Amino acid sequence: MEYVVITFLCLGILLYFLLGGADFGAGIIELFTSAKNRSRTRKTMYHAIGPVWEANHMWLIIAIVILFVGFPHIYTTMSVYLHIPLLIMLIGIIARGTAFVFRHYDAIKDDMHWLYNRIFRYSSFITPLFLGIIAGSVISGHIDTNANDFLSAYVFSWLNWFSVSVGLFTVSLCGFLAAIYLIGETDDGHDKRRFIKKAEYMNIAAVIFGAMVFIAAAIDKIPLIDWVFKNPVGLSAIVLASLSLILLWYLLLKGKTKVLRILAGFQVSMILLAISYAHFPNFIRLKNGDTISLFNTLGPEKTIYSLGLALLLGSVLILPFLGYLFYKFQKKEE
Repeated sequence: MEYVVITFLCLGILLYFLLGGADFGAGIIELFTSAKNRSRTRKTMYHAIGPVWEANHMWLIIAIVILFVGFPHIYTTMSVYLHIPLLIMLIGIIARGTAFVFRHYDAIKDDMHWLYNRIFRYSSFITPLFLGIIAGSVISGHIDTNANDFLSAYVFSWLNWFSVSVGLFTVSLCGFLAAIYLIGETDDGHDKRRFIKKAEYMNIAAVIFGAMVFIAAAIDKIPLIDWVFKNPVGLSAIVLASLSLILLWYLLLKGKTKVLRILAGFQVSMILLAISYAHFPNFIRLKNGDTISLFNTLGPEKTIYSLGLALLLGSVLILPFLGYLFYKFQKKEE
C-alpha cells in the first residue's frame, strides 16, 4: 500500500504544478501585460480559470495530508526548517484567492479594485516563486538540522542561489503554461498573437533561469547534471521534453492549437521527471550529507494502509466529478 500512497503524493505534486501552476501563470501573464491590454487579458483569464481555479488547490491539500499522515518526519523537517517560505507561499495563496474573488464579485465598484488587481498579480508571482524555492531547498542540501543559530537553521536553508533560481524557473514555467493554455481560450486574432508572444517570452525566460539553476547547482556542488544527464530515464525525459517543445512551436506556427496544452503539460512533466527520478526515493537532502527517504520515513503500517485505502476510495468518488466540472465549463464556453 505504500506504493499507492507514494504514487498519489507524486501525482498530487505534479497535477498541482500543471493545473494550479497554470492558474498562477495567468496572474503572471497579467502582471507582464501592458496597461491597455490588461482588461482584455483579465477577461480571457477569468473565463478560463474562473470556474475551476479553487478546485486546483485540492492537489496541494492532498500532498500536504499525505506528508502529514504518511511521512511525518518529512513533514516535520519541512515545517520547521522551511517554515518561512511555506508561510509566505500560504499567504500568497490566500491573498491571491481573496483578491480574485473581490475583484470579480465585489458588489460595489470603487477605487479598491486597483488594490485587488495588484494583490492578485503580485501574489500570482510570489506564490510559485516560493513554491519553487521550497522545491529547490529540499534537494539542495542546505537544510542544516544541526544548526545552532537562527539564520543557519531557518534562513540559509532556503535563501541561496540554487533555491532562488529554481523559484524563478518555476515562475517562468507557470507563465509558459498559462500562455499556452490561454491561446485556446480566445477566438480573437489579436489576443492569440499576444498570448503567443507571451509564451515565447516565458519560454526564453525558462531557458535563462534553467541555465541559472545548473550554474547554481555546480557552484553548490549539487549533482544536478548527474541526475539529469547521466541516467537513461533523465536523459530520455530531457530529449522528449525538447522534442515536444519543437513540435509545440511547429503546430503553433501552423495554427493548430488543439493539442498545445497536452504538449506543454507533457514537456513540464518530463522536466520534473528528469530532475527527480535519479534521487528518488530520497525526498530531502541535508547539509550533513544524509538524506530523508520516503521509504525510511513511512508511518505505521496500519496508518499507511488506511491512508492508501482512503486515497483509492476518494479518487473513485472525486475524480469523475472533477473531470465533469472541467468538461462542463469548457462545454459551456463552446
